[in-house]
Amino acid sequence: MLDIRFIREHADQVQEVARHKGIEVSIPELLAVDNERRRLLLEVEGLRMQRNTLSQAMPELAKQGKKDEMEAKKAEVRAVNARLTELEAELLTVEAAYRELMLLVPNIISPDTPVGGSDEENVEVRRVGELPVFDFEIRDHVTLGEMHRLFDLPRGVKVGGSRNYYMTGIGVFLHRAVQQLALDVLAGRGFTAMDVPLMVREEMMTNTGFFPSGREQTYELPRDEKWLVGTSEVALVSYYSGETVDVSEPIRLAGVSNCFRREAGSAGRDTRGLYRVHQFAKVEQVVICKNDPDESERLLQEITQNAEDLLQLLEVPYRVVAVCTGDIGQGVYKKYDIETWMPSRESYGETNSASNLWEFQARRSNIRYRDEQGTLQYCHTLNNTAVATPRILIPLLENHQREDGSIYIPVALRPYMNGMEEIRPE
Repeated sequence: MLDIRFIREHADQVQEVARHKGIEVSIPELLAVDNERRRLLLEVEGLRMQRNTLSQAMPELAKQGKKDEMEAKKAEVRAVNARLTELEAELLTVEAAYRELMLLVPNIISPDTPVGGSDEENVEVRRVGELPVFDFEIRDHVTLGEMHRLFDLPRGVKVGGSRNYYMTGIGVFLHRAVQQLALDVLAGRGFTAMDVPLMVREEMMTNTGFFPSGREQTYELPRDEKWLVGTSEVALVSYYSGETVDVSEPIRLAGVSNCFRREAGSAGRDTRGLYRVHQFAKVEQVVICKNDPDESERLLQEITQNAEDLLQLLEVPYRVVAVCTGDIGQGVYKKYDIETWMPSRESYGETNSASNLWEFQARRSNIRYRDEQGTLQYCHTLNNTAVATPRILIPLLENHQREDGSIYIPVALRPYMNGMEEIRPE
């Protein structure tokens, strides 16, 4: 959420950002509602003061026995109360409209974000690692998974419907190994590990910017008035909602959780295998820091590098792209995606994202700190997917396959795989 004062002063800029991000919100309409809201607030406050003045005068009139004047004052109070009742009801309606529009207003975009309409116009920043060259016909991750009984897709669909799966046997160890590796790396870099709630109240989804626009992607539990999270970012940021925090050093959190996503609107896309599923697991980085653009930019580079370091430990080639204006998301100020090489797709596929949201989430969540002068300021928040599985298993299996069907296990994963150096066909 942006400061309404900023919106008033930069209305054209905010409207242009909304256009770039594909968000339908009218800033002129918002400002008209804001003007009406402020007018009503002034009138309501004026009537409340008038009522207080009249009420304070009545005890003295009663003491002096001035019944006629006292009755006149009571009549005035009744008239004021009647008008207040009307205006307060009107104000509630206007404030609801104001909040609805404010929740649609996008965050501004960094000057170095590339302009573009979709992910096809994201700009490559760097490539790391050599693409593998195979002198045999490669197998995709589904074939490899079936060969080694790492997962079971047909039974996953039988039990849970489309885009569901079972992890089985060594696949379970591999699935958990990449998570534990990520968690250990982040713990060594000052992150506090957190196992978080998977069901959250609607307020927390709104405060972190996933609602109202992301409702169609989220599973609802209507009887309990809860929602299943698509990322532990929701719970990690909300951990500090409504609090004044100490950010003399940035707060670094590593959330470990299952995640759930409807994948609404993705019918027919990436239907084979583990690329786009309804349930997955992530280790998520969230950082909360001072309202300092230089500091949050430095931290964005830091969390991006953490994800890159993990991919290098997994020994897979990848590239980093700067996400363009049309793909960046409502609340994001600046974003990088990391795409890992997937041989069966003959292309890079997104496996990690890193975002700087400036004060967008903190303002909604009311997370503040006191600066050097003792003034309350809203924090900046950042997030990054350190690792998401099972999607990461696609490049892990496909890049490390051998002609005989065996799969090389990267050195960094072996301690979590009971020392196993390779997966061999049964």
